[in-house]
Amino acid sequence: MDFLTLSEQRYSCRSMSDKKVAPELLEKIIKAAVLAPTAVDTQPFKIWNMASESAKEAVRSCTRFSFGADTFLVVGYNEEEAWTRKYDGRNFADVDASIVATHMMLEIEDLGLATTWVGHFNAPKLKELCPQMQGYELIAIFPIGYAADNEEAKPAPKHFIRKDKEEILETL
Repeated sequence: MDFLTLSEQRYSCRSMSDKKVAPELLEKIIKAAVLAPTAVDTQPFKIWNMASESAKEAVRSCTRFSFGADTFLVVGYNEEEAWTRKYDGRNFADVDASIVATHMMLEIEDLGLATTWVGHFNAPKLKELCPQMQGYELIAIFPIGYAADNEEAKPAPKHFIRKDKEEILETL
């Protein structure tokens, strides 16, 4: 499918079925992350595949937004590894990690899977439960699965409300 169709089709799915995500699909999601552009190609991000039962329980204990998923990826960044703009000292680690996470989210959709970018979670607690995440700022949890066949799995009404081009574009 073309990119605009993919972008239009993607939405935040808030209910997953119990069908498991095949490992080869997870590998494609990770490949999309690796291929994502970052400032000066520094790649200051890390992804954690929360595969063990204890890791999944750690995620579930840090957010109520797991949506019945059995597969979780967590994305974080390390400012010390990122490029910083010399003119104003702006560090691009958060931008880079967001680009990576967006690539992952779109690949998930392209594979026929469903997800939601979960930002509402207790990051300090998750880092405490998973010490491997220390030194990283956590920006996203992706619960991944197949959309359930219920109302909660459908796009939220606000999903279809978009600003007009004239509201977001200013030509100078």
